[in-house]
Amino acid sequence: MIITFDGTPLTARPGQSVGAALTEAGVRSWRTTRHEGAPRGLFCGIGVCHDCLITVDGEPGHRACLVLARDGMELSSE
Repeated sequence: MIITFDGTPLTARPGQSVGAALTEAGVRSWRTTRHEGAPRGLFCGIGVCHDCLITVDGEPGHRACLVLARDGMELSSE
């Protein structure tokens, strides 16, 4: 299946989280911290932290490690 991240099409596998699909595609960071601009992506990978926040289909604030990838999904950096 194909998902799009910041306008770039990427491949995801069925049952894969958005965070796993991005990481597998070589995307390690999709947001930055407010104060210092440090890059953030997956950290805990199980929904405990909020490092992996991402915008899904125009709706911000989703944890990429908990959202399952689906065909046609549009993702964008926070």
